[in-house]
Amino acid sequence: MYEWFKALHLIAVIFWMAGLLYLPRLFVYHSASKPGGELEAKMIEAAEKLMRIIMNPAMMVSFILGLILLFGYNAPNLTSSFWLPIKLVFVFALMGYHVFLSKQRKLFADGQRPKSEKFFRRINEIPAIFTIIIVIMAIVKPF
Repeated sequence: MYEWFKALHLIAVIFWMAGLLYLPRLFVYHSASKPGGELEAKMIEAAEKLMRIIMNPAMMVSFILGLILLFGYNAPNLTSSFWLPIKLVFVFALMGYHVFLSKQRKLFADGQRPKSEKFFRRINEIPAIFTIIIVIMAIVKPF
């Protein structure tokens, strides 16, 4: 079953990452849109659906399957490997980033413009960088 859990975990992570990379792009468009306009309404709807239908379920499935893989199959490695704590720090940081994006989405839905278009363009790189670190820790296990 380990390989099936790992495959499903990876699939869920891919969906979650797609959302983490796409949602800030929606915020860029939303920031540039006319307040009260048609584009703003579409961005609010798109962001809400992305969070509700893809991002939240994918994050939860990723987390649950990650726990199964961690405690069900890798228990001996929990204290003997340094790569794992590094990976987990970045995984939890991505979860915090997810929560941050969720709060930004709610602010946009309330008619606010919480941050600038430039801000959302810059933070859009965070999940890509964190994913590189997480994948290297999980696959290469350099420490």
